[in-house]
Formats: sequence, structure tokens, C-alpha cells
Amino acid sequence: MVMSGETAGGGNGNGSAAGAAGEGARAQGRGRDRGQGEPAAPPRISLRERKKQLTYRAISDAAIAMFLERGFDKVSVAEVAAAADISKPTLFRYFPAKEDLALHRFADHEDEAARVVEGRGPGESALAALHRHFLAGLDRRDPVTGLCDVPQVLAFHRLLYGTPALVARLYAYQGRSEAALARALGDGVTARLAAGQIIAVLRILAEENWRRIDAGESADAVYAGAVRAAEEAFVQLRRGLEPEG
Repeated sequence: MVMSGETAGGGNGNGSAAGAAGEGARAQGRGRDRGQGEPAAPPRISLRERKKQLTYRAISDAAIAMFLERGFDKVSVAEVAAAADISKPTLFRYFPAKEDLALHRFADHEDEAARVVEGRGPGESALAALHRHFLAGLDRRDPVTGLCDVPQVLAFHRLLYGTPALVARLYAYQGRSEAALARALGDGVTARLAAGQIIAVLRILAEENWRRIDAGESADAVYAGAVRAAEEAFVQLRRGLEPEG
């Protein structure tokens, strides 16, 4: 069966300008993951690629600050370009659509689940690696798990889930996450079915954590319940996706 015999990295990210706050939240627990299949450091990149990434972030940060202040629909692409001190055509070379200004960091991590599967340790099943990775994210309050009450992260999530155009665009990113995971699981119909279930479970777990925090609970108060929900979810996945015995 798909889930029990392939080969595997990990990495985490939020998809927000809350990214700066999210990086701080992740840094609190980053050291606790070392030695459990997570890479110790990201690979080195060229100076040109580094500058490109910095430009992406600067443009997106300018855009999201304006979106948070005035609302996504009330800010034009031309205004974002002016705030970032670039031309509109240049902006579109970096971001093909306005929605990508807010969501490109989801794209940066759309193959995260696939990387976890491809980088897992010897003898570790794909589901076990993903389970471990998600629990580690909860432990460090990674925004991608929904278990983060940093104010900037909460503001971004409210912007995201309160803007239909962004929600619709987010599903496209999740579709690519599903496709990448399916390839890591061996491709084919069985792998695609498994990937669809796994990505859906990760999304639902994160949305439930976010819902509780948005209702006023702290991340610390939600943590135990989030862990229990993740345990139950992966038990269900294991029963359906891994062979008995």
C-alpha cells in the first residue's frame, strides 16, 4: 500500500506577512526538532536567488501591510507597486495575480509534506513522518498548524479567511501540495487518493486550531486538544492507508 514503503526532508512556513511573526514563533521550538529527521539548516543559495527572495518578501510585506490596514479589495496592485517603489509590470513579474501578494509564502512551502515524506528516516513510514512533523509544529506553535496566537498571525488569518478571493486562491496552493505529496508517495491513483486525504486532514486540523484561537483561546490552552485531535486523525489515516499487520 502507498503509505508504508517509500523513501524521504522537512521544513515549515506560514503563508503570511505574519511570516515575520511566524518566524519568531517557530524559532521558539526549532531546536527541539533536531535529530528527528528534520534538516539542521536550509541549503545554501546563490546571492542572486537570495536577492530575489528578499525582493519577493519586501513586495509582499508592503502589500499585506496595506491589505491589513484597508482590506484586500480596497487596495490596488498599482498602489502596492508604488509602495514597494517598483513599476506595475515589475510587480507582475514577481506575482502573476494580486492574490499571490498575500499567499506566495504558501507557495514557498507547498511541497512541505512531500519533503517530509522524501526525507524521512530509514524504517519510518510516510504517515509516521508526517505525524511526527505535525506534532513538532504544534510544539513550536508553527502558524501553519493553526496553533499560533501571535497578534500579527491572527490578523493575517482573519484577512485570509475573511476574503473569498484569497480563500479560493489558497485552494489552488493546496491542490499543488496534494500533487507534490502524491508524487512523493509513488504517484498513481492510489497515491493521489492518499495524498488527498492527508492534505485534507492537515488542513482541517489547522483550521480547527485557528477557529478556537480566533474565538479567544490561547495557543497554550488549545495545545493539548490539538495534540489529541492530531493523534485521532492520524489513527484514522493509518487504518485506511496502511496495510494491517
